[in-house]
Amino acid sequence: MNVDAKRSIEQDIAHHVHPQTNLRQHAEKGPTMITHGKGVFIYDSEGREIIDGFSGLGCVSLGYHNERLAEAAMRQMNTLPFAPTFYNRSHPRVAELGERLIGMAPGGMNRVMFQCSGSEANDTAIKLIWYANTARGEPQRRKIIGRIRGYHGNTIATVSLSGQPHMHAKFGLPLPEFKHTELPNYYRFHIDGESEEEFSARMARSFEELVLREGPETVAAFFAEPAISGGGALMPPKGYWEEMQAVIRKYGITFLVDEVVCGFGRTGNMWGAETWGLKPDMVSCAKALSAAFFPISALMFKDELYAEMMRNSDEVGVFGHGYTYAGHPVGAAVSLQALDIYDEIDLIGHVRKVSKRFLERCDAMQDHPLVAEVRGVGLFCGFELMRDAKARIPFDPAWKVGALVQDFAHDRGLYLRAIGDRISFMPPLIINEEEIDLATERFKGALDDAWAVVKNKI
Repeated sequence: MNVDAKRSIEQDIAHHVHPQTNLRQHAEKGPTMITHGKGVFIYDSEGREIIDGFSGLGCVSLGYHNERLAEAAMRQMNTLPFAPTFYNRSHPRVAELGERLIGMAPGGMNRVMFQCSGSEANDTAIKLIWYANTARGEPQRRKIIGRIRGYHGNTIATVSLSGQPHMHAKFGLPLPEFKHTELPNYYRFHIDGESEEEFSARMARSFEELVLREGPETVAAFFAEPAISGGGALMPPKGYWEEMQAVIRKYGITFLVDEVVCGFGRTGNMWGAETWGLKPDMVSCAKALSAAFFPISALMFKDELYAEMMRNSDEVGVFGHGYTYAGHPVGAAVSLQALDIYDEIDLIGHVRKVSKRFLERCDAMQDHPLVAEVRGVGLFCGFELMRDAKARIPFDPAWKVGALVQDFAHDRGLYLRAIGDRISFMPPLIINEEEIDLATERFKGALDDAWAVVKNKI
């Protein structure tokens, strides 16, 4: 390790508070210091080359070091580095990006608002739903339903909506308006002999029972990712979305589809909503919108909701919401360039082409003694780790088997993410077949390394 890297780590330990991190462990061991990246590879301060098997945080769609995106940012910085979108002001790049997004959005969206993160987009959606319900004369419709292990952000409202217990603990959360329905993990939670379709129908019944217990007249919205990222790349079981959407429509519940991870090609279509036939009322997106080169997000919705917003604005005199950096000109310019690149290289076609190799190589690990189930779509795959796959007996949580696999993978040069004893594997969308082979070879080696430790405990 060179002196500069050592100094950076010392500075980090001394002053930088890390999100989603074991703070005691960080204070003792310090961070992995990533110094640069190129293509699907990142490099740490010790010189290790690591395949990014998690796309940063599910966002680095075009990999690292893209000159066109960097040049788009520089051009905009030299032209107009900042412009507010408050008080009737705008600028050409955000106007163009709004039209571009609405032209490609699923579900007949007509309006768009910009923010800096997926958390802010979903938080804004919650506010707009409450705002519109007030205009409709239904102010009591305030309850928002998410799913256990679902994830929609880290503001006070969105983390309350997210079904992540460790993000609620010690914060006095979730807030009382936020409720959670069951996690549709067929492998873990199906009843013996129950088909996927029967399981999905049971999940929808459970959701409907929650709506009825709370009172349909008080339920405002249901938020869901097409496939659950925060729960470990969990794919919906057969029939799930048909059953769930029937309940949503039955009770007039607003349906927000969170495309923050699934959007822009991750599932082999532009939107996860296309992959699973979802019909949203609102859509949030972020991450790959700018290929992670600039913090930007978007919330899209229909004219009907905008009309209710207009009514409140008429009464109050202003629409009292916004963020300083909403629709930032540099973010808009970078996002437009990213969308151009997606079209020019046929990113969706590329994902579909390499997905076959990716999923075949992932499925081949189904026979590993640590792995109980593998399910994926596009370049998005989840691995269920289980002590006894047939009997569905989990590992002792204290063994932290998922984290063990994650750490061994890093040692072998592959960045993965463990969510409990599930592994999420979602590389940059530009990954090629040779890199897929290398990544999955390293993944298999990490499973072998972890098994060598775990088998002695069983």
